[in-house]
Amino acid sequence: MTKGTLAVLINSTQQNWLPERWKVRFDAVCGGRRVVLLPDSTLDPAEVHYAAVWKPVPGDLGSFPNLRAIFNLGAGVDALMADKSLPGVPLVRVAVPDLTNRMTEYVVLHVLMHHRQELYLRDSQRVKRWAPLYQWPAGAVTVGMMGLGTLGADAADVLRRLGFRVAGWSRSPRTIDGVECFHGTDGMDAFLRKTDILVSLLPLTPDTHGILNRDVFAKLNRTSPLGAPVLINAGRGGLQNEADILACLDDGTLGAVSLDVFVQEPQPNDSRFWTHPKVVLTPHNAADTDAEAISAYVAEQIARFEAGGALENVVDRVRGY
Repeated sequence: MTKGTLAVLINSTQQNWLPERWKVRFDAVCGGRRVVLLPDSTLDPAEVHYAAVWKPVPGDLGSFPNLRAIFNLGAGVDALMADKSLPGVPLVRVAVPDLTNRMTEYVVLHVLMHHRQELYLRDSQRVKRWAPLYQWPAGAVTVGMMGLGTLGADAADVLRRLGFRVAGWSRSPRTIDGVECFHGTDGMDAFLRKTDILVSLLPLTPDTHGILNRDVFAKLNRTSPLGAPVLINAGRGGLQNEADILACLDDGTLGAVSLDVFVQEPQPNDSRFWTHPKVVLTPHNAADTDAEAISAYVAEQIARFEAGGALENVVDRVRGY
């Protein structure tokens, strides 16, 4: 199998996703393979055997007749899967320790933030109020992890080692040491009733679209030591019903939220999420992808594939992840 060209298609102007930055990294690790940053008028589309992409324009990948594999540079593949013209070649998702570690950092940071009453303490600082409240131990709080794939399992393990009680829910059965695991529709309600801090790291599929809604929030533990349950969503924006989140914050069904993802990104200036006192907003940077780690991962996958090996972490298009 001869070395095919790698096309880089990145649709972003954000600093961490500048296409030129990624091309430099791919040039450095691809061992003489031609790397082309699209658009490029000199490129013969038939030369392209591989594509490294982040939110490409729908239809662009269909222009390569000899494409053999697509490498998605971020964790979520839902935007790609929505492209009806997506070629039927293997779609490979990112699975590197760097991304997993960064997501675990984010989840642990925000669980601890709500557990240690940081919203109250920072407000106290602003108004010069010296009035500490009782601080419950980590063992009094149950963190419920929705999604027990690589990212969820790692975050759950670290939270367990910090002393939190940890429960987990997934579509199919999972077993994780020290984590009480639930699965499927039948296990959802029991999982929610135990949960004080709900963390969502689910993939976005037709089954999970809008799953974070009032019905789910109302089933969370109503006797939480936090006073009211907390939501942390670092999965996908399409998982959440944003009107329900705001309404549940206003009426006390939820006590606070940390949101890294939204249906519309960036959030418009008039969004209440910017200013709501019970909202911690981050700009979809929970697990910012490291260009060095990911480019090396893609280059290794391609080299192994051309040597006759199998691609790893190929997306199941039926399940959507």
